[in-house]
Amino acid sequence: QVQLQESGPGLVKPSQTLSLTCTVSGGSITTNNYYWSWIRQPPGKGLEWIGYIHFGGSTYYSPSLKSRTSIGRDTSKNQFTLQLSSVTPEDTAVYYCARVTIDSREYDYWGQGTQVTVSS
Repeated sequence: QVQLQESGPGLVKPSQTLSLTCTVSGGSITTNNYYWSWIRQPPGKGLEWIGYIHFGGSTYYSPSLKSRTSIGRDTSKNQFTLQLSSVTPEDTAVYYCARVTIDSREYDYWGQGTQVTVSS
């Protein structure tokens, strides 16, 4: 059974960089046929896709967030990461990591989510 767990600070100051880690167990992030994705949900709004890292290491970002987003990975720890720079209160959201099957585009495993608040 694949499990994902987000971790990182729950409070970030405006203009700083938000940094989160997703630790994966029960499966390798380098296994063929999967993307590893970050998604967020601001309060009172729907899910917003941020980006993902391919099993081979390539990255893809939402055009609206691309200039501020970086997704990386540490294969030795089976983790992938999110950095979002120059945050504002509008970046306050629950942040999720998830696995995506490339063939079906199915988001089949999710982390429980972590609340990040941007406030001074």
